[in-house]
Amino acid sequence: MFGKRGNEGFGKTGVTGPVAPPPMPAAQPIAAERLTAPVLAEAVVAPVRPQPAASPTRRRAARDEDYYDTKSQVFSALIDTIDLSQLSKLDTESAREEIRDIVNDIITIKNFAMSIAEQEELLDDICNDVLGYGPLEPLLARDDIADIMVNGAGQTFIEVGGKVQESEIRFRDNAQLLSICQRIVSQVGRRVDESSPICDARLPDGSRVNVIAPPLAIDGTALTIRKFKKDKLTLEQLVRFGSITPEGAVLLQIIGRVRCNIVISGGTGSGKTTLLNCLTRYIDSDERVITCEDSAELQLQQPHVVRLETRPPNIEGEGEITMRDLIKNCLRMRPERIIVGEVRGPEVFDLLQAMNTGHDGSMGTIHANTPRECLSRMESMIAMGGYTLPAKTVREIIAGSIDVIIQASRLRDGSRRITHITEVVGMEGDVIITQDLMRYEIDGEDANGRIIGRHVSTGIGRPHFWDRARYFNEDKRLAATLDAMEKN
Repeated sequence: MFGKRGNEGFGKTGVTGPVAPPPMPAAQPIAAERLTAPVLAEAVVAPVRPQPAASPTRRRAARDEDYYDTKSQVFSALIDTIDLSQLSKLDTESAREEIRDIVNDIITIKNFAMSIAEQEELLDDICNDVLGYGPLEPLLARDDIADIMVNGAGQTFIEVGGKVQESEIRFRDNAQLLSICQRIVSQVGRRVDESSPICDARLPDGSRVNVIAPPLAIDGTALTIRKFKKDKLTLEQLVRFGSITPEGAVLLQIIGRVRCNIVISGGTGSGKTTLLNCLTRYIDSDERVITCEDSAELQLQQPHVVRLETRPPNIEGEGEITMRDLIKNCLRMRPERIIVGEVRGPEVFDLLQAMNTGHDGSMGTIHANTPRECLSRMESMIAMGGYTLPAKTVREIIAGSIDVIIQASRLRDGSRRITHITEVVGMEGDVIITQDLMRYEIDGEDANGRIIGRHVSTGIGRPHFWDRARYFNEDKRLAATLDAMEKN
């Protein structure tokens, strides 16, 4: 097809036998490090991640300079032969087959001494470079990986089962790594280079991406990908994993159903966004939901959802759209629920105002280690916005806006638990009063170092949102749930 089969309008040559293809007229060979140069960016505008032909868990052979030199020669010959404009019109699998055929011919023509296994690995690598994200592809294909952390070209770590371990994946050099990062962020209209070395982006499947490039990253570009499972987690699955008890899951369902204003608190990697996705399943299908995020990753199933995303400034430093801008604007869009992916700064004040002015059932996440620390962080964030309100007034706004704080934690054995379901009751003097409906108590650890603990009820007979539950006809189920929690 592309130079190999001589089909009219596709190949650049009519070669049918083992003859080396001539270079393109007036074209320079494109080296492997220019993988994401404009010619490829135009031909493969939005690459779809293909599934690697080989098993993603296959152990990869150690790479050396000879391997990368061979790959560079094969890649240059491939670019000279292939018609990228026609390649972009094919589906992913067909494009892979065409590339594999041409690469096999190039290996034969140039008489590279390679075993079958080495040839298959080279084929996979080149297909991933042209159509996907290069060495990252085997990791992206694995559903058991939660995080991918690339610390420069020579070091890659992954998180599997809550534990961080080093991967054998390596990049040829920092130029290849930066090129792949640029390809990722360009798909969502962002850029990363020396003038803009920090960037948040996302992959087509919703996985969250952070890139920090030199000169800020001293040892080479640092790439972090938070992967999300293709199968969205539910509260029932969290129960099976031991993150929450069945009664606690029902309590969370009721909290989401009766339109309590919820803040999910937790540290990095504790499962805040996963839990937020679980709770949104209990939003009624006839409600208008507006989400505001830095990088769109929430996966709501309701039919009436508007997704908003912040925008960084352009190269002239203009055009930035902040989270505050999004929240202020969505108040004019007739929302019934506002969901903020993560609250990091003064936008918390706008979210609290929205919660306090008729947008019941709004939700957001925040970085904090305990429910009490969550409230303190909100106060600090409001102060960061330059508001000169008295401390008591700020606390009254917080207490009047938030109904429930759900604390998620990642324990030292890698497991994730919902450690608190805490109600914000109100004010007593200058202090915000809270009460725990459920908490997780650690009893010790087993012989394998796994944490042993249990969720316990605090014996609250009637929570503060009881009247709200009765309004939504959930009071009987709430009473039965609290009773079952206390008995267990």
